[in-house]
Amino acid sequence: MLGCSHHSTPLELRELLSFTDEQCAVALSKFHAQFPDCECVLLNTCNRVEFYVGAQANVDIPTIDELIQFVTEFHGQSAAQFESHFVKLEDERAIEHLFSVASSIDSIVVGETQIASQVHQAYSRATAGGFTGPALHAVFQHANQVAKRVTNETEIHRRRISVPSVAVSEIASEFFERFDDKQIVVIGSGEMGVETLQYLKGAGATKITIINRSSERAQQVAEKYNVSSAEWDRLDALLVDADLVVSTTGAAHPIVTESRFRPVAAARKKGTLLILDLAVPRDFEAAIGRLPGIYLYSVDDLQTVCDRNRFFREQQLPKAHRIIREEVDRLLGDMKHRSSSATIRALREQADEMKQAELTRLLSKQAMQQSTPEMQQEIAQSFERLINKMLHSPLQSIRDVAQSDQRETLVSALRKLFQLR
Repeated sequence: MLGCSHHSTPLELRELLSFTDEQCAVALSKFHAQFPDCECVLLNTCNRVEFYVGAQANVDIPTIDELIQFVTEFHGQSAAQFESHFVKLEDERAIEHLFSVASSIDSIVVGETQIASQVHQAYSRATAGGFTGPALHAVFQHANQVAKRVTNETEIHRRRISVPSVAVSEIASEFFERFDDKQIVVIGSGEMGVETLQYLKGAGATKITIINRSSERAQQVAEKYNVSSAEWDRLDALLVDADLVVSTTGAAHPIVTESRFRPVAAARKKGTLLILDLAVPRDFEAAIGRLPGIYLYSVDDLQTVCDRNRFFREQQLPKAHRIIREEVDRLLGDMKHRSSSATIRALREQADEMKQAELTRLLSKQAMQQSTPEMQQEIAQSFERLINKMLHSPLQSIRDVAQSDQRETLVSALRKLFQLR
């Protein structure tokens, strides 16, 4: 694996090596043409660019320097400026890294949910183009299983750590048992507002109105997410009827002061209003939270919960690492078994053919014609025991070797010594 990520490479350098979807397809095809016996997968996200290569034989795998040359030349860049920023991993370490990436424990936000699907998409794209084979099939399919284990057996994904997700899943959910009957106003239709809108929809909210200074932008978002939109001058009227308000504008000063809000509070017929002010600077003056029946949370209140949840996720990392280590060992064990099983089978078949040929020659001699079936069976069993005793030590040596390179050396020697195809 050759890669650069947020851990080792500044954003301005990562941008120079980033691949569009179209470039990914071109790069995979070009790489395959240059190294036809080599498999490849290209993973490109906002925080990492990683190139995974593999093959059934070591001689087919390009060197790290060749990979660096390929990636940098593709983007018309000099390899020298990236040399100290590349992460270069081989064999077991490359597999363990991929499992960590797919399980989201290598992400900026530990436990984020997007990376597993991004890994799967990268593998699917390479597979659809015919650029993967047995080596990377085994590794990437196993990575998906590892990610599921980490999700199911740890709490690493289960506590929200973004401000909008905490606002909905932990704060609002404590106030309201359900959202489908609540009047909700989302103020602001930027990235934060849209993310909050998605969480509200996911929680079952249906009566949502989005309002923005640009009514055109509000309408676009409303149509996309099947909610209502309103003109900016209707803000006070919406606040009168609301159960929940989420405010996410980028205004330099509060858009709702205490003096403006007092008539709204007097006109309200509902008892409780929850206001989640996610804006920085704040959209609602702090004094509004002291009015009867008004519960006002600022972004600082929510950030405290985010930090607590992030700490909880990080406490789950040792367990996730143990799972990944177990799965690396399991996959390597399977690979070692598969790499030697064909040779072992060929050796046994060759020995059986030689045994059967010698038995046939022996039993066809005239002196053996008078022997009883029991005697012939005893002779055949003796040949079988002899073959098994001769093969036991070399085959047991292969099974006992832990390091894959030593195992491959023994298997290669066995093939050469016995002239196995």
